[in-house]
Amino acid sequence: MIGYPCRVRLVVARCSVDYTGRLTAHLPLAPRLLIVKADGSVLVHSDGGSYKPLNWMSPPCTLRTTRRGDEEAAADEVEGPWIEQWDVTHDKSGDRLRVRLHEVLEDSSHDLGTDPGLQKDGVEAHLQALLAEHIETLGEGWSLVRREYGTAIGPVDILARDADGAHVAVEIKRRGEIDGVEQLTRYLELLNRDPLLAPVRGIFAAQAIKPQAKVLAGDRGIDCVTLDYDALRGIDDVDSRLF
Repeated sequence: MIGYPCRVRLVVARCSVDYTGRLTAHLPLAPRLLIVKADGSVLVHSDGGSYKPLNWMSPPCTLRTTRRGDEEAAADEVEGPWIEQWDVTHDKSGDRLRVRLHEVLEDSSHDLGTDPGLQKDGVEAHLQALLAEHIETLGEGWSLVRREYGTAIGPVDILARDADGAHVAVEIKRRGEIDGVEQLTRYLELLNRDPLLAPVRGIFAAQAIKPQAKVLAGDRGIDCVTLDYDALRGIDDVDSRLF
């Protein structure tokens, strides 16, 4: 089978996973949850690690599945015979995700329909709109690429270009905490797989950022920016302040 699914497919299977391309990774045989989304992305999850996939392939990509009968199974394979193989190839980079299913425990497809999207906190959504409108707040010569830039694991609040033309992903929170830094880290891992965008650096922006979040961001090469809501709205005249 070649092409994208029109529905979300959930598969629980004993499988091994190999990723080859700009990086190489191997997941040995174990039970895992495989998600094939309608946008073409494929995600590999374990029971641990919370919501972060162990490995994935983001669109645009092509999924090819191959089934093999018992008579074709090679008994000398290290992890034993597989019954189905998924080859997922990124259409631009050529990176490849290979999943070998040895035993399928559950397999179901679901039509999720049109998603209304994430409804952000009112202040947070307004901060995003204001910063997008005044992107030069982050630096002279900056330009907006897009708000809510879509990825396989959710939209990045703002994708911009700095004065040198390099891409920057901006995650905006009302209160900056560690989970926000983790969220931006996942976006950056995904965006930097796209050769048309990479290298992409990150900015974590909020009205107030906790010290622990600043430390984690710094450790991961992410810049922190404290946003002045009133200044973005044009209410607070910073040049007229006494302090």
